[in-house]
Amino acid sequence: MSISAIDQAHIWHPLTQHKTSSAPIPIVRAKGAVLYAEDGKEYIDGIASWYTSMYGHCHSYIIEQVTAQMNTLDQIVFTGFTHQPATTLAQKVLAILPDNQQKIFFNDNGSTAVEAGIKMALQYHHNKDNKRNTLIAFEDGFHGDTFGAMSVSGLSVYNGPFEDYFLKVERIPTPKEDNLDEVLQALQTIIDTHPCAGFVYEPLVQGAAGMQMHHATGLEAILQLCKAHDIITIADEVMTGFGKTGKHFASLHLATYPDIMCLSKALTAGLVPMSLTTCTQEIYDAFLDDTVSKGFFHAHTYSANPIACAAAIAGIDLLVSEEIQHKIQHIQERHTAFAKAIKTHPKALNVRVKGVIFAFELNTKMERYGSLRNQLFKHFMDRGVALRPLGNTIYILPPFVISDAQLDTIYKAIEEALEVF
Repeated sequence: MSISAIDQAHIWHPLTQHKTSSAPIPIVRAKGAVLYAEDGKEYIDGIASWYTSMYGHCHSYIIEQVTAQMNTLDQIVFTGFTHQPATTLAQKVLAILPDNQQKIFFNDNGSTAVEAGIKMALQYHHNKDNKRNTLIAFEDGFHGDTFGAMSVSGLSVYNGPFEDYFLKVERIPTPKEDNLDEVLQALQTIIDTHPCAGFVYEPLVQGAAGMQMHHATGLEAILQLCKAHDIITIADEVMTGFGKTGKHFASLHLATYPDIMCLSKALTAGLVPMSLTTCTQEIYDAFLDDTVSKGFFHAHTYSANPIACAAAIAGIDLLVSEEIQHKIQHIQERHTAFAKAIKTHPKALNVRVKGVIFAFELNTKMERYGSLRNQLFKHFMDRGVALRPLGNTIYILPPFVISDAQLDTIYKAIEEALEVF
């Protein structure tokens, strides 16, 4: 049986209505910024496979480092044991994080990184005998698919059947040029009327909301107000982390750093699943007590898996290299030039760039997962470009190793879409 036949017989795909969706495309290998399909077609990976393979697929240095680790230590329980891949990764990631981050907790994906961060914030206050049960989050945010992460997410397309079971969350709009006073007043009202434990946010770019971008100045004011009221700030950098906004982390664009950070996706360079929840010394210290139950009793079987750690170490080595930093700057310059070229087109609305992220809204009504959006997806795939529009939002978030010729192909496919849709 073919890959497709077995897939259709047995596999349930994410974010898919199998009754109406077309069959998934079998990919047999990938290298650099290119995906190779079973039928011989090639596709430029314009979104780095959901923002994970930022150094390109099957990067030789990452494969080499992970292979070496596989021959030494594959897996060991992380309760009562430790190992060098974990300690080396801790040193490397702390060296590029905001300097208030001091402790690292290992998880296995982005949702669980957020889940751990939420639990840390709630238990931080509980351990101080200060019960707080309300979380604050942005409207239209997305933080994952476990229940705590869903609770603070605002996109009902993902959450609908489960909303009756969520944690208590109050929402505020994202800060724009003209609404900061309104946002701060709404936040102050929430603080005055609810026992608020934490504020969970995607810094500067809301990924699943359609790469919507907000202002650093406004976010800075929000963070300062939260800190003034001992509300734990939790930055979800699962999407924005590891160079995508032009700095190692989006939080480094601000002067006020979060208390807790959630990292995944590009952390392991697209090779294996892993995530981190990092925090300040103050957060960690609130769990130190002679009473065992005040510890953080949260665990994952594959916490700090040595192979995943090796992938993350190799990824950070590449991220901080002069070559990759130059490529990040170059992609941002190319995006900026393309944004300037299409921003006056009547079909291109709200054209925006942040680091290697390029996005705009197509001036055409379409549902997030409707038939017209699927036609737009097919338009790109027919031209050898793997982009996944979020409704009418077209965006690019390519691997750092993408070539100018590959970027040109993506830009041309977008220009053609502006004339067709």
